[in-house]
Amino acid sequence: MIEVIVAGGGPTGLMLAAELRLHGVRVLVLERDAEPARFVRALGLHVRSIEVMDQRGLLGRFLAHGRRREVAGFFAGIDKPPPAGLDTAHGYVLGIPQTTTDRLLAERATELGAEIRRGCELVGLSQDDEGVTAELADGTRLRARYLVGCDGGRSTVRKLLGVGFPGEPTRVETLLGEVAVGVPPETVAAVVADVRRTQKRFGVGPLGDGVYRVVVPAEGVAEDRSAPPTLDEVRRQLRAYAGTDFGVHSPRWLSRFGDATRLAERYRVGRVLLAGDAAHVHPPTGGQGLNLGIQDAVNLGWKLAAEVAGWAPEGLLDSYHTERHPVAADVLVTTRAQMELLSTEPGPRAVRRLLSELMDFEDVNRYLVEKITAIGVRYDLGEGHDLLGRRLRDVGLTRGRLYALMHGGRGLLLDQTGRLSVAGWADRVDHVVDVSDELDVPAVLLRPDGHVAWVGDDQRDLLRRMPRWFGAAG
Repeated sequence: MIEVIVAGGGPTGLMLAAELRLHGVRVLVLERDAEPARFVRALGLHVRSIEVMDQRGLLGRFLAHGRRREVAGFFAGIDKPPPAGLDTAHGYVLGIPQTTTDRLLAERATELGAEIRRGCELVGLSQDDEGVTAELADGTRLRARYLVGCDGGRSTVRKLLGVGFPGEPTRVETLLGEVAVGVPPETVAAVVADVRRTQKRFGVGPLGDGVYRVVVPAEGVAEDRSAPPTLDEVRRQLRAYAGTDFGVHSPRWLSRFGDATRLAERYRVGRVLLAGDAAHVHPPTGGQGLNLGIQDAVNLGWKLAAEVAGWAPEGLLDSYHTERHPVAADVLVTTRAQMELLSTEPGPRAVRRLLSELMDFEDVNRYLVEKITAIGVRYDLGEGHDLLGRRLRDVGLTRGRLYALMHGGRGLLLDQTGRLSVAGWADRVDHVVDVSDELDVPAVLLRPDGHVAWVGDDQRDLLRRMPRWFGAAG
């Protein structure tokens, strides 16, 4: 029997499938498209997603295909040096095309035993107390205990559920595409540098093999935003902003995107959940979309697996919405603010100059970098130590590093006292007795997603905390 159906085989769905398989959940990924996308939407991984890949033993694969960049210039394109001593062992952004990210995550999910079916479009669903029935376009009906919609901003799952998707509509539109150019690279670089002095929403950059990624503002919002733009439309906009169309030809892919910000009212309806763009859409400013979805998947995976396995405490699965909904709401605010700062109007330009001056203060720069990279996320787990609710960076231990101990996706008690015990939860939580010069607390309990659930040295206090995240003792 299928235990979880994941509708959508993008980064969110594939990451979720891999997380579920770590816990032995029988999972099926349904992807509408018959073949993987050849075009590149997202361009990289931010710090928190890099940490997640390291926690699951995947980082080496990604580093082999990506390029490290400074953590700078991501907030509205305001270029400032990265803050010193960022709280991470991975103080860089990894430039890697989404096509590669998709391939690596699909390989991972398949290795772990997930089934991925392409060319399968979900068109209907119903649920009862025992499970969910999914109807495909070819008439096939599939039954599972749970279903997760990871099927993008126009999510069929969200619409079938009737979940509200309030927010701000698109006001400005941008054309995006991959094309060949008919002028030398030096000419492209010079013109782009000149245009970007005033127009930050403009860009023409090489992708390799003579193909360039073109980003150019559109004049207005198209009547039919689902229709891709034409090459003539792209040429016209390039000439309007750069005075040349660079001789663009042979488009590999053309699309358009707007600056709408929308957030699903609920991430869960019974046995059906939403993740990634199905739950939230926003402008790509700052490169947060793909990363936000991957982090949704890592928060949800172990909780849903616990529900399937039968040991989830009451409220654990609902905590997915409680924790991730505010994170997405904050990203929507951040991206909307950045879009305002990219405007060429006098008012936003004045605010941009002021913010640029404020970012010269280390604390302001650090605050904004932590927002963009998601390492500043703190879930509300109640009062307690400052680490409570935060993710813990990859600290060094006497016998290696912390993240190397988290590849299995289990909870972890890092015990520097040697006096604590996880007896009764050993099937769900690893107990590691080791010390770290980088950690000034006696012990920390980490959830499978790497966030701190408890700090202290009192065994009785630990026993009170364990059931909240790991259910009743076995």
